[in-house]
Amino acid sequence: MTSKSRQKTEAEEANDTAVRLLARREHSRQELFSKLTGRGLERSVIDDALDGLVSRGLLSDERFAESFVRHRIGQGHGPMRICADLRQRGVSEPQVQAALEAAETDWEALARDVRLRRFGRTFPGDYRERSKQMRFLQYRGFPTDIIRRVMTDEDKT
Repeated sequence: MTSKSRQKTEAEEANDTAVRLLARREHSRQELFSKLTGRGLERSVIDDALDGLVSRGLLSDERFAESFVRHRIGQGHGPMRICADLRQRGVSEPQVQAALEAAETDWEALARDVRLRRFGRTFPGDYRERSKQMRFLQYRGFPTDIIRRVMTDEDKT
């Protein structure tokens, strides 16, 4: 097999694999790059395939970020965790912020709901239980100021 025909075969494989992955769910460019690299394809072939998908509108970090934010909000994650997860997946800071703003979420109401689902209506009576609930909300990605308000606004639940 000549180098030229091998290159074409790798290009087709990269494109076909990327399209199949995108058919299942949105991916960031970095995610697709990592998955295709794991299949032993050359970097230049992968970059060309991903550039083609972007130009055809099949691959979009903006669309991925919006979908990811909606999904994670539905799971009860806060803005800090969502931002960190998106950055880890190669989404740029402006795209992360745009996706969070587009979601128009009341983070405090979400934190209240997450606390309520996990721990019930009664507020913690002792320091140990209060700390446990606060750590849980912090792990979920809610900022400290929201956690404090949620933990002190007993009458709002």
